[in-house]
Amino acid sequence: MRATRPVAPGRRHRADVAEGSGPGDAVTLRVTAGQLSVTIRGDAVAPTEEALDRLTYDGVPAALMAGNAGLWGPDAAGRAAGRLGWVNAPETSRRLLPELSEAARRFAGLDRVVLVGTGGAVRAAEIVARAHGADLTVLDGADPQEARRVLDDRPDRTGLVVPDASGRSIEADALRRIFEHAFRAAGAGPAERIVVVTDPGSPLEATAKELGYRVVPSDPEMNDRFGALSAAGLLPAALCGVDVERLLQEAAAVLPALRLPYDNAGLALGAALGAAATHGRDKLIIAEGDGELPGLGGWVEQLVAAVTGKDGKGLVPVVLEDPAAPGAEAAGDRLPLILGGRSGGTAPDTGLAVAGPLGAQLALWQFAVAVAARVIGVDPFDEPALRETHTAVAALLRGTGDGTAPTPVAGEPALVDGDVEVHGPAELFHGVKDLRGALDAVLRAVPERGHLAVAAHLDRVADAAAERLRPLLARRLRTAPVAFGWGPRVLHSTGQAHMDGPPGTVVLQLTGAADEDVPVPGRPYGLSALQLAQAFGDLRALRSRGRTAVRLHLRDRAAGLARLESALGD
Repeated sequence: MRATRPVAPGRRHRADVAEGSGPGDAVTLRVTAGQLSVTIRGDAVAPTEEALDRLTYDGVPAALMAGNAGLWGPDAAGRAAGRLGWVNAPETSRRLLPELSEAARRFAGLDRVVLVGTGGAVRAAEIVARAHGADLTVLDGADPQEARRVLDDRPDRTGLVVPDASGRSIEADALRRIFEHAFRAAGAGPAERIVVVTDPGSPLEATAKELGYRVVPSDPEMNDRFGALSAAGLLPAALCGVDVERLLQEAAAVLPALRLPYDNAGLALGAALGAAATHGRDKLIIAEGDGELPGLGGWVEQLVAAVTGKDGKGLVPVVLEDPAAPGAEAAGDRLPLILGGRSGGTAPDTGLAVAGPLGAQLALWQFAVAVAARVIGVDPFDEPALRETHTAVAALLRGTGDGTAPTPVAGEPALVDGDVEVHGPAELFHGVKDLRGALDAVLRAVPERGHLAVAAHLDRVADAAAERLRPLLARRLRTAPVAFGWGPRVLHSTGQAHMDGPPGTVVLQLTGAADEDVPVPGRPYGLSALQLAQAFGDLRALRSRGRTAVRLHLRDRAAGLARLESALGD
């Protein structure tokens, strides 16, 4: 039987609302826009409809698409002003197409593109390339082993993209300097190999022009967190041969629906996310249902965490390996989300499913998460925890007057077990004698309705075994979800929710000794010091906010990871 829930006169949502045909079936709300669909099921439907009514009554869709900076309250209006250009990016970014084509011609003859930088636009470029089978190498961290491997791979055939809107990113600056040196050592002129994306008037723009690099101006009104369809997100994909014009067409196709007060998939998704957070379902459990858009869950994760996780509120996103992975179990504080491509996916009994072309999903999610921030009552453009972390990293990297490298002080470990050092509060490990006991102590520290976040400041390729720790920990910790992220990505995105989002976060950080360092030309430090400063800066910000944080340092990475897996085994 199909039925439509009654709503206030004149405010009827024309989306399909289906009552279950059997005793175990759940109520379903489905909103579509062309090939894009948002499905909400079970207990999530009623609070979503309540939030939808309020959003519709307040005229939020039209106001957001018109760039109304007052949508998130007077305190947020100053930051929002001038940062809402992304709402129309599917249309306005078309003017970049000639610039992108010219940059691609400059890279003619090079068959490898490396993208260095951090943030939402970089993550978006990575998933766009993956979805189209394009070869894009992303280096968004300071691990010296990972950087060395990338540097040694076809330096004579490599082009480099450096997106840094402010021109002040420590990581982007360090990696640009390192690649400049590598290009010169390979007998190639850096000016022929490097393209920079930055705001007009930034320090990086002046440096790039002085060195003869091509500069693609970024739009200062496209905040990086919402920059999937900005120059920084599109240029790397275009250089890899992706048809970005088609991607923009997919995104533009959903814009008319996002402007509507009813039948608005973005509004429904934003209402569902915001209502879940305000009704106690503040853990968003993300799984990719069909594998058609690999990596989309990671991009959604960083967007949701950085935009909503603050003031003790918001959503903590947790990405699973697949819909049946450990941690997918139903719980009162978890909202399951299944992400699909064109073939879609089945929504959980209570939860969400989103399907559609990649371009449409990028536009949909940016709109929806901005709406969710309004429902939750947070400023989507403020990132106080990340700002504090970046300040701490910069302070740790300040060298002495004679130019010697800064050395973050690690302190004595609470416990050493083989190749693993355990650093953390002494009271947490009182009486603990081995690594298994230390891990059990960490798990016991996670409170009810909290979560455990693993942050690996390691090599994403050579140390990929670190990812296997998430399901192992989740099997042991059934009372709370377990998230995993590579350190630099946590540092610049999900860390916002870990530090300032819902209470109860415990962070387990992994660091490791490197076989060799990579010096940063013109700086008194190498990547090892930068990576350690990133990890310590993150710890400093976490502990200043009263979060429990433990660091496991691997004296030998492979042996240390194997020891961790063994300690977590049955």
